[in-house]
Amino acid sequence: MVHLTPNPSYSLTVRVQLPNQAGMLAHVTQAIANAGGSLGQIDLIEQTLKTLVRDLTIDASSSEHAGEIVEAIKQLDEIKVLSVSDRTFNLHKGGKIAIQSKIPLKNQGDLAMAYTPGVGRICTAIAENPNLVYDLTIKSNTVAIVTDGSAVLGLGNLGPAGALPVMEGKAMLFREFAGIDAFPICLATQATDAIVETVKNIAPVFGGVNLEDISAPRCFEIEQRLQQELDIPVFHDDQHGTAIVSLAALYNALKLVKKDMGDVRIVINGAGAAGVAIARLLRKAGARSIVLCDSKGILSHQRTDLTEQKQEFAVEQSGTLAEAMVGSDIFLGVSVPGVLTPEMVRTMAKDPIVFAMANPIPEIQPELVADDVAVMATGRSDYPNQINNVLAFPGIFRGALDCRASRMTTSMFLEAAGAIASLVNATDLDSEHIIPSVFDERVVTAVSAAVQRAARNDGVAGR
Repeated sequence: MVHLTPNPSYSLTVRVQLPNQAGMLAHVTQAIANAGGSLGQIDLIEQTLKTLVRDLTIDASSSEHAGEIVEAIKQLDEIKVLSVSDRTFNLHKGGKIAIQSKIPLKNQGDLAMAYTPGVGRICTAIAENPNLVYDLTIKSNTVAIVTDGSAVLGLGNLGPAGALPVMEGKAMLFREFAGIDAFPICLATQATDAIVETVKNIAPVFGGVNLEDISAPRCFEIEQRLQQELDIPVFHDDQHGTAIVSLAALYNALKLVKKDMGDVRIVINGAGAAGVAIARLLRKAGARSIVLCDSKGILSHQRTDLTEQKQEFAVEQSGTLAEAMVGSDIFLGVSVPGVLTPEMVRTMAKDPIVFAMANPIPEIQPELVADDVAVMATGRSDYPNQINNVLAFPGIFRGALDCRASRMTTSMFLEAAGAIASLVNATDLDSEHIIPSVFDERVVTAVSAAVQRAARNDGVAGR
């Protein structure tokens, strides 16, 4: 396995004291380089005639690697490590989000209008005309991010407290990319009925529900029931966000290799929430040959252990992932690290497309098949073509909230994928640029417009 690239996820600030002599800093930077660290900013903290104190920002590839880098610095003569801090943990201290008033309270008059007695008039108006809740409260711009902590990232069942940092981060992305106020709701239950009832009971506050990090197959039932029983849109990002961005990237990758969606043979490894959702959306987009694999191999009619969702994609062929890969045009991985080998990739059809989206370690390291694939994508930000859900969910909810959609539809997802793909124009499209940057300011606007258009065509838009 190729070592992962150092990245900000494992970023340190190392404070060192060194003699105030020419060349001493070079010894430190060389030690960092020799240990495989990526040196960033260098700040001078204190200077005397004899010594300097500097803060060094260093990216590592893992916690163990970070320790190796620090130890390499400590081994240097005349260099003293004063402190080491983990920049990622520091960023999370005290939480990453806060509630802030939109209006000032400077005098008695402000208080009388914002709270009692004036607020009573607003309460009465909404009670008499419930639709006014969208105009006179936060409901029109607020999303509940709901999890039970049963499938946090690729880390497993960490529970509600362990899931909270991810939900806070999601709330940040909603606010920063789409101007939406989102709040983390981490539930202390993993019972399907209890989750559904809880979300229904808190729904009056929110204009939409984003389900997150709920394990399969429960996530399918929870989403389906909430869609049926609520009058606000419900979106399971692990399913549909991943599917939308994968489809957008695939649209452009197919343009590069001059193949049609209806003609290609697609292998998806990982038959959980994301894998099933990708397969469903690809079918709606015109794909006709899809082979799903899980940890036991191909989802075959011969198997007796398939869930209802897996049975949707059962095929006559049976065997291993390696057997499924022979002659395939596309590999989409939403599974586990290292499951795909270079030998498997070399059995694929001409100009193969490989999306290895397991995070943080992909199904195959891109370096291992650089000369064997036409297009490579991962879920990581330090490689080209990052398949990142943030390209989808902020714009999806921006559009759904703005048109007051009562639910999400497949057409909304297809239109969103098309909108994302369209932002990479023909002159910019190449094997390392099949998807726009998450920081492309056009993305949310384009996705929102596409979602609203589809919602109106589907008859689910409230305005």
